[in-house]
Amino acid sequence: MLDGACPGCLALLVPPPGFPPLKDGAEDHLALEADAAWLAQHFPGRAWIVVTTQLDGRDRARILAASHRPWRRHPGRGRQRRTDARCRAPPLADVMTALRLHCSVAEAGLALAPNAERRLHDRDTLARRYPPALLAETLAVAARCSFSLDELRYEYPAELVPDGATPASWLRRLVEDGLVWRYRDQMDATAPPPVRTQIEHELALIAELGYEPYFLTVHDIVRFARSQGILCQGRGSAANSAVCWALGITEVDPTLGIMLVERFISRERNEPPDIDVDFEHDRREEIIQYIYRKYGRDRAALAATVISYRARSALRDVGARSAWARRRSNA
Repeated sequence: MLDGACPGCLALLVPPPGFPPLKDGAEDHLALEADAAWLAQHFPGRAWIVVTTQLDGRDRARILAASHRPWRRHPGRGRQRRTDARCRAPPLADVMTALRLHCSVAEAGLALAPNAERRLHDRDTLARRYPPALLAETLAVAARCSFSLDELRYEYPAELVPDGATPASWLRRLVEDGLVWRYRDQMDATAPPPVRTQIEHELALIAELGYEPYFLTVHDIVRFARSQGILCQGRGSAANSAVCWALGITEVDPTLGIMLVERFISRERNEPPDIDVDFEHDRREEIIQYIYRKYGRDRAALAATVISYRARSALRDVGARSAWARRRSNA
């Protein structure tokens, strides 16, 4: 499946828990040799075997097994150390295991890690456990994977702007159409002077910072949702923008006089504002598939937020588990 599908990627081969085997020629050992040979062939100069110390009396054998035959036969393969860290604080890992198994920590038994070493270690500890060559190779791999956030920049789809228009002119056109739509029930369908002043101020700020493509992208997604009858609503600091209101992204009327656009768009922040849009959960997948179709899967992706599991989260989960267990016992 990986054959030819990952150009430029690096490959790490993680041996099974029983590595190294107690005797030569073990079936899982031979399978690991075959996997190592395949990776070395398909990822030349970009494949490594991972060495992990577990403080179970066999760490020296693991390091030697990865350092000598047959692992060193294949060109383009190196060794790298790994701590197999599961958490920062070992007790939390035990709590998560017990929650997953729906039991107490005491009842989890052998499902728990045998010791508290599968955690993040400081450099001095790593230097005592691993040969310098392994640590140096690990740093080399990390350097090949590293990048600076300064290298990243926003690239918005150009196809949202019709031929003969610029992002600024097209955004203004959509805003003007939006104002006509918003004030369609009035006699002259024109925005009141305070709203017009706010719109011009925001459009000038957006043009100064070059954020027009961002607003056009969000507007396109919201436009599709409304065309399909999918409920959606912009929220957060975007509600401070009269431009977002004119585009139909938010619903806070600027005539209320409570907007402070500087909470939404800031020169000092040097990055586009954050427009949060909620879509009805039952039809959210339609929005996702539209984005894939419209912009291509090579330019669209789902992002996730990863939180740190700490003592507060553990206490909450244990409390919820205890309450569930009591209800079950009383049923």
